[in-house]
Amino acid sequence: MELIEDPSQTGNAPEFTVSELAGAVKRLIEGEFSHVRIRAEVGRVSRPRSGHVYLDLKDDRAVLSGVIWKGVANRLATQPEEGMEVVATGRLTTFPGQSKYQIVIEEIAPAGVGALMAMLEKRKAQLAAEGLFAPERKQPIPYLPEIIGVVTSPSGAVIRDILHRLRDRFPRKVLIWPVAVQGAACAPEVARAIAGFNAFSPGGALPRPDLIIVARGGGSIEDLWGFNEEIVARAAAASEIPLISAVGHETDTTLIDFAADRRAPTPTAAAEMAVPVRRDLLAWTAEQGARLTTALTQALTRRGQRLADLSRALPRPESLLDGPRQRLDRAADRLPAALVALAQTGQVRLTRAASGLRPGLLTARIERQRDRLDARALRLATGLARPAAEKRRALNRVAPRLDLARVIETRSRKAEAFTALAARLDRASTAQIRRWRDQLDALDRTRSTLGYTETLKRGFAVVRGDGAVVTTKAKAEAARALEIEFADGRMALGEPPPKPAAKKARPKPPPTQGSLF
Repeated sequence: MELIEDPSQTGNAPEFTVSELAGAVKRLIEGEFSHVRIRAEVGRVSRPRSGHVYLDLKDDRAVLSGVIWKGVANRLATQPEEGMEVVATGRLTTFPGQSKYQIVIEEIAPAGVGALMAMLEKRKAQLAAEGLFAPERKQPIPYLPEIIGVVTSPSGAVIRDILHRLRDRFPRKVLIWPVAVQGAACAPEVARAIAGFNAFSPGGALPRPDLIIVARGGGSIEDLWGFNEEIVARAAAASEIPLISAVGHETDTTLIDFAADRRAPTPTAAAEMAVPVRRDLLAWTAEQGARLTTALTQALTRRGQRLADLSRALPRPESLLDGPRQRLDRAADRLPAALVALAQTGQVRLTRAASGLRPGLLTARIERQRDRLDARALRLATGLARPAAEKRRALNRVAPRLDLARVIETRSRKAEAFTALAARLDRASTAQIRRWRDQLDALDRTRSTLGYTETLKRGFAVVRGDGAVVTTKAKAEAARALEIEFADGRMALGEPPPKPAAKKARPKPPPTQGSLF
């Protein structure tokens, strides 16, 4: 069987390559749909590292692929998100590599306020789930900040209202970080401003603010959209410096209001939250000072009255000394008789002891002790002679075995060791003696410092009456003679105390008695 081509099946139809056909389709689509606007819902969104944005535009029956080149994506005021309803403007083209057509988006915007609000609620729910709006993350606003950082437009009326209100209430130092408050540059500039204030180091050339105010006047949701961006909300939540959000009027709400530590309905209200009224503080301080003065006066009055009441209950100082003075007088009256009785008792005991000391008894006792000593001396000589003889015999047996040179060498080594030990002992004893001498000197200095002689050098004096130290006026008046000791000597006042009677000398023993020793 032969294979013969049938001319009727091919006809005159031209043949195209795949590239030619893809090019023709591309030219046709780009020529017919060079500029289109599409209203659709954003489906899948992909952002690779190249910076381009790939997304799907869909409705209930079809899906169209779209691409936003990097340069256009960076200029967009609103970034597309999944689920957002948008109006995209661009041109249709094909992608021959995958045999599909797509739209190259040149501009994209939410399809009305409803789409923006839906995207806002979705973003708000996402950030709330991460805990960025949690109350426990909020920081307290400082009562009186030294430096206030303001993030706003430097040319609007907002900054003038804030400065005017601060000047009226309590003037403070203000640092202004100029930013765009609407448009595509708003969100990144506000986020950088908040992070920049937090990056200031305390005590640096440019002082670090104690409080940040992010402010803007009122406007539509599109005008305020920059403060609904995720980067702004995250920057506000991450701020270590307390932050007040004052964006829009009282009815305007943005995401930064939820992430900030405090929300103010207007920029003027933010200034009022930041600082108190100086006049009110001065009035409160004056009132507190008056109350403090009154309280101190009343307290001193009550304590003075209490002290007077207690002093009336105390006895007179003279009555406290009546009892001790009377006991002292009674003891002084009994003292002479007691001294006489004590002297008599001692004399009787001395007489009894002296009566037993007779010369004959002492002589006999000495003789007995001398006889016992002589007997023991004889026994000691005999007892020492026997061990000495035995040791001598043992030495004679050992002597021949001793090497004289070895003995001399041993003695030399021992002498050297003894000399070294003697030197160490001498050094150790010298050091120990030196330490003891230092301790003794320190103790002597302490004794000199604590002794009463050092006290005398500071202007004090010691009073003695009849040879005893006098510490009271009564004793000084009762003494017959007084002696005052100063630092440089003593001075006597009145007649000197009588000298004690000399003891009667005992009669010397007769010459025949002899010495006891």
